[in-house]
Amino acid sequence: MAIRAFLHKRKYELLLFALIQHLYIAIVLTDLPFYTKVIWPINMLVLGVASIGVFLKKGKWKNTARNLLFILVFALPLGLPFVANATLFMEIASIIYVVFFVFIFWEIIRFLIKPGYVNLDIISASACGYFLLIEMCAFLMQFLFYHNSTSFTNVSTASTASTYIDFVYYSTITFTTIGYGDITPSTHHTKLAASLFGVIGQFYSVVLIGILISKFAANQEKK
Repeated sequence: MAIRAFLHKRKYELLLFALIQHLYIAIVLTDLPFYTKVIWPINMLVLGVASIGVFLKKGKWKNTARNLLFILVFALPLGLPFVANATLFMEIASIIYVVFFVFIFWEIIRFLIKPGYVNLDIISASACGYFLLIEMCAFLMQFLFYHNSTSFTNVSTASTASTYIDFVYYSTITFTTIGYGDITPSTHHTKLAASLFGVIGQFYSVVLIGILISKFAANQEKK
């Protein structure tokens, strides 16, 4: 009970930590095969545990769906060494990961819209939403790349880890509108998908600022 209470109380801070370490932990790693075999499953375990608090008291069906998705995203990296067709496996895995992160993102958005106040939970949840968008973008672009290896240029295929890291980098650069241009979409599917995510990222930022300002204004009026 104490653990569940802690997961519920610190749910957004824990999820934020889990998302950041999942996206960027390779900054401190040099052994990418080790990342694929060991760090990837651990990352997903941390993410799965961190997402528990978001769905506590949200209804049985949501928790059941989260549990099923968590089992899938945790089991996928463990099964990679045993599959014959790695490309097809990564296509399926990428789609499942997109669904997993969309499921969490939707619950984050529902939380951000409802409360009429600004506190640490709101700030942490806002940041979680931004990193969840990067996760969704990275895995969707990864799916498109595995489906058609010519859909992006200059993406590393040395390992599944290096490919994923390249798409985390590409998605982050797209959302932050830096746009170095070293990795570029080369088919109309990926060009339009990248454009759409760029618009979504800007829209999220604008709407989020509006939500935070309105909540802050509501706080001031109550005071």
